[in-house]
Amino acid sequence: MRWFWVDRFVEFKSGISATSIKNVSLAEEHLHDHFPGFAVMPGSLIVEGLAQTGGILLGEKFNFEHIVILAKVPKIKFHSHACPGDQLRYHADLIEANEEGGRVNCTAHVGDRLVTEGEIIFAHLDQMDSSMAQAIDQKNFVFSMGLMSILDVDSMSEAVNQTSTAPENSK
Repeated sequence: MRWFWVDRFVEFKSGISATSIKNVSLAEEHLHDHFPGFAVMPGSLIVEGLAQTGGILLGEKFNFEHIVILAKVPKIKFHSHACPGDQLRYHADLIEANEEGGRVNCTAHVGDRLVTEGEIIFAHLDQMDSSMAQAIDQKNFVFSMGLMSILDVDSMSEAVNQTSTAPENSK
């Protein structure tokens, strides 16, 4: 099973930055155990949402030709928490991108409140060991071409605008 910790992208500047949204819901099973009586989004899952945002940004820069994996989180700081009903806004700035991988600076906010900030380093798995890349089922990776539809941040608003301005059929 794949876990997506990003609901949608609200801004995407190819090769530069990406902003995505995660709506924290009490319907998410993990919140019932973390922490009992005071449900908060686990920090590891916030980091994963930041990694998915940054990893998709890096993957798109290279047209998803590489298998992008989270390699290292050298720096992360938690300032606050996210609870059910909160909307996390993930932002990643692409600092470095090359054939071996890349690096992003990232933040997570709930409204104006800073929740998390840090740096994430990614590797291109297929550049490290080609036999490993061939043995891996790429459908299990989040950072793939299959996610291009969520990168179309304006497609939904365009569709709504076209529907609302279309003339009604007369009988």
